[in-house]
Parts: sequence; structure tokens; C-alpha cells
Amino acid sequence: MASTSSQDAWYLALLGLAEHFRVSTPPNIRMCVQCLQTVFTFKPPPRVEARTHLQLGNILVLYTKNVDLARSHLEQAWSLSQNIAAFDDIKYESASLLAELYEQQNQTNLAKPLLRKTIEMSQQNVFWHCRLLFQLAQIHSNERDYLSACGLLGVGADYAHISGAQYSRLLFTLSKCMLLLIDKKFNELHPLLAQVGPIIDNWQGSLQQKEYLKIFFLVLQVCQCLMSGQVKSVKPYLKQLQQSIQTITQPNLMPSDEDVSAGNSGDMFVWMSKEHLCVLVYVVTVMHSMQAGYMDKAQKYTEKAFLQIEKLKLSDNRSILTSFHILLLEHLILCRLVMGQKGQAIREVATAAQLCAAGPPRLLAAHSAQLHTLLGLYAMSMNSMEAAEAQLNVALRSTTDRELWTFANLNLAIVYLRMKREGDFNKLIENINPETLPSHSHSLRAAAFYVQGLQCFFQARYNEAKRYLRETLKMANAEDLNRLTSCSLVLLGHIFLSLGNSREAMNMVTPAMQLASKIPDVHIQLWASAILKDLYRMCGDGSREAEAYQTHANFSQLLMKDNYASHQSPEHALITWIEQPLTSFLQLGTNNVNNLGAPSTSNMIMPTPGSSSLM
Repeated sequence: MASTSSQDAWYLALLGLAEHFRVSTPPNIRMCVQCLQTVFTFKPPPRVEARTHLQLGNILVLYTKNVDLARSHLEQAWSLSQNIAAFDDIKYESASLLAELYEQQNQTNLAKPLLRKTIEMSQQNVFWHCRLLFQLAQIHSNERDYLSACGLLGVGADYAHISGAQYSRLLFTLSKCMLLLIDKKFNELHPLLAQVGPIIDNWQGSLQQKEYLKIFFLVLQVCQCLMSGQVKSVKPYLKQLQQSIQTITQPNLMPSDEDVSAGNSGDMFVWMSKEHLCVLVYVVTVMHSMQAGYMDKAQKYTEKAFLQIEKLKLSDNRSILTSFHILLLEHLILCRLVMGQKGQAIREVATAAQLCAAGPPRLLAAHSAQLHTLLGLYAMSMNSMEAAEAQLNVALRSTTDRELWTFANLNLAIVYLRMKREGDFNKLIENINPETLPSHSHSLRAAAFYVQGLQCFFQARYNEAKRYLRETLKMANAEDLNRLTSCSLVLLGHIFLSLGNSREAMNMVTPAMQLASKIPDVHIQLWASAILKDLYRMCGDGSREAEAYQTHANFSQLLMKDNYASHQSPEHALITWIEQPLTSFLQLGTNNVNNLGAPSTSNMIMPTPGSSSLM
């Protein structure tokens, strides 16, 4: 039998050679794997055997599609490591990677008990205990079992506190806040955020850690306001968030993510890398701009975010980038529809659908209701009311989100009004009653008053319509909801025109036209210019009437031209996607799929530990 020194020599030689092939340009993974497999021919001791199985499993997961072989190596590493004393890192890493692989294969029934067992074993190792708790919480979150996930994060916060890992304690708590926000448990969220805020403000640790915690906290505050439709209230938080992201992205002022997580072994985590945080801040800025009615601004930040995502995808294929990409597209599509760019909108719906279809099944499941809602809005803009009705009904059947459900119901109500189907509208009244709306959103409640006003307008109940619309205006002005303001003003102008009150009509329509021009909202401008044309004729102002007539003709021609082009595009067929497989409507060529990256498990909760060599 070879001596210990000779064993070390051949093992280190093979390991060094394997690493050489791994880091070559391009990497020679075949030779790397062969070097590692050669280790087994020397009948190495159990420690070397277990470590080599882990290394092979890791390499195969990262660089190949040979999932079964990777799984076999990781299972052997896990099995061998349990019988070796003082071998914690190999034991816990193999369990963690194996659980990730099980989850990717939709076998969470294997991943969860493995992680629970390893969590029990790792209580004396602060880093691995925290990391495994995050990982198991992530799986429960992916399954929408938020109660179990929050329970694990609460356990993690208590454990980190006892272990003196105060930074990780706050990461656990903020992650729990994030899940409470997703689950819309605002009664539990608000006191927890109120508790965490002062702790971060008075943070005695490093400046880097404070900035990362502050960004996590501000993201939650911004998202809470946006989910509640509080576009004006969110501004101070959004400004602070944008300032903080500028601070951590200046290389001369802030260190790397690894430096932030250095020190206490239990604090070796970051929520997201600074590059991912940059994209996230773009995402929430786009969300705010779209809700506030600043479409040009939303488009500008979306383009910046897309450039950042494409740059990151060259070296990072994590699915969180795909999720960001889809979120940005969903908001960009809404902007396009408001601006009368239907052709671009339907092409971007197709792009979002491609991203969903190319990813894991849960990605499409998470976004299918949004896609159907967007297709419903597109069909409404194309005046295809039957298709709009079908798409919105699919969205209503497939969503469990209160806000999306309410939004789809409000738009379906408008479809029924435009189709003069009063009976079907009346069936929705309980779902869109602003006094009993199930949504927590200020903006959706304001929109519900608008839809009530629109119904009264169609029924010539003008006094009731004015009452509802004034309520919409009051709520819209309170939170700077510019598009709802312009919609309400132009409809009030139409009502006053119908009543023969040209002065009041002019007082409503003129600011509506000005506001719609700033958004810009082509449909409101078309509507307002039609009313102005009639008002100027009533006033005997021929030159202004001619000017309004030309403005109306220009907008009408623009929309008709875009409508025709959109109808001719191959992507237009998506409005017939109801129950069929999505892939039957998409042309997922090889180039398209490759450009999307290879989505893997989302990492929204589980922190990223400092990077280390695979070997």
C-alpha cells in the first residue's frame, strides 16, 4: 500500500490537473472529470473518496447536463461523509447541493427531509445551519407554503441571535418580511418592519453591512407602497433606495460582496449581489413610473435594466435574472398599450411567453395569469372584445392574487360596458364594488369608482357618474395617479358636454389633454381632442375647431395604422391562446432559447455565501 506522503502526492497532482482543465479557456470539462474519476482507481481513503464525489457532482451540475451522474456522485458523497468524524463541510455541502438537484428534478419530497435531517445535524456549525435553514425556507416558499417558510426564517433569526450573528439575524427577519408581503399579511408585516427599521438605522457593524440591510429594507418598503397603490407615498423610500444603490456600486467607496459577508462565520451571506440589486432597483423604479403615469421614464429605465441583464447573463444564468426580465416586460407592455404602441406590445408579450416557456414549469405557472391579463388588455385596445373577455376570464380562473383578480375584474367590467352587456356587468358588481373591494390597493379602489362612474355615464345617470368620478379624482390626486386623473377628467368633460355645459366641459377636458400629453396616453388624447372639437364648434371658434379636428385625425390615423400592423403580425395569434399548450403558439428557435440563459432555482430568499473555489 502506498505511503501517506505518496498518496498526497498523486491526489494533489490529479486535483491540480483537474483544476487546470476547469479554468482553461475554454474549460475542458471532459478532461477535468477524467482526472477526478482517476482518483478512485487508487482506492483513496474515505475522506478523499467523499470529497472527490462532491467535486465531481459539483462539476457535473455546473458544466454539464448529466444530471443522473451528478446525482449519483452527490448521493455517494453524502452517504460516505456521514460516517466520517469532523467532516462537516463536505457533509453539509453535499446535502445542500443534492437537495438543490432534487428540487430541480421536482422531487422536493426528497429535498425537504434531507435538509431537515441536515439542519438537525448542523446546529454546532453556524454557517451551515443558517444556510440550510434559508435553503429549506426557499423550497417551502417556491411551493407557496409561506407559513412553513416563515416559521423556518423565524427559527433562523432566533438561532442567529443566540449565535451572535446579528447581521444574519436581520437577513432572516427581512426575508420573513418579504414572504409576509408576498402573502399580503400586512397586519404581521407592519410591526415587524417597524421593529427592524430602527435596528438598521442604529447598526453598529460595518458600513457595508448596513447599506446592504438598508437596501433590503427599502425594497420591502417600496414594494409595500406599490402593492397598495400608494404612488406618492413611496417617493421618499424610492429616493433613499436609489441613493443607497449608488453608494454600494461605487467601487472606490464600497468593497465586494465577499468583503461584506466576511468576519463572523454565521454572517457570511448577502441577500443578492450588488449587480442583481442594481437590476432590482431598476425594476421597482419602472413599476413606480408606470403606476404614476410616467411612461417615457418607465421605458428609459427598462432599457437600462435590459442592458444590465444581458451583460450579467454572459456569466450568470440564475433564474432570478429571467424573473426580472419578465417583470420588466410585463410593465413595459402596459406602457406600450397606454402609448398606443400595440404592435410592440404584442411582440413583447410573445417575448415574455418565450421566457416563461423556456424556463422550469413553475415559471409559466407563476406568470400565466399575468400573460392572459396582458393579452386581454391588448385585445381591448384592438377592439376585439370577445377575445378580451376570454383572456380575462382565463386570468380570473388561474390567479390567486387578490390585486390581479380585482384588476382583471375591473377590465372585464369595462369590456361588458363597451359590449352593452348590462346583465353580465351586473354579475360583476360585487367583485368591483369600491366599498367592499377585496384588494388593499388604493389605486384599484380609485379605479373601481371610475368604472362605477363609467357605467352611470353609459346609462345617462350623469349626477351619479359625477359623484363617482369626483371620488376617483380625490383618490387619484392624493397619490399622484396621473392616468386615472386624466381618465376621470375627460369622462367628466364628456358628461358636461352631454349636459350642454360647455364651460365646465372645457375646464375638465383641457387639463385632461395636457396631462395625457405628458404621460403620454394616446387614447385619452384621442378622446379629449374629439370633445374639444365639439366644444370649439359650440363656441364658434373655427380655428381652434380645425386645430382640434386635425389633432383628432392625426391620433386616429396613428392608432388605425398601428392596429392594422398589429393584426398582421404573427404574434397576434396569441389572443386565441386559452387552454392549449403555450408552446404551440410560439416559435422557440434555438437562437431564442440560448439567449434566455439556462434558468435554475430562484434565489430570492436564500442568501449567497461568499464565492470559493470548486476545488
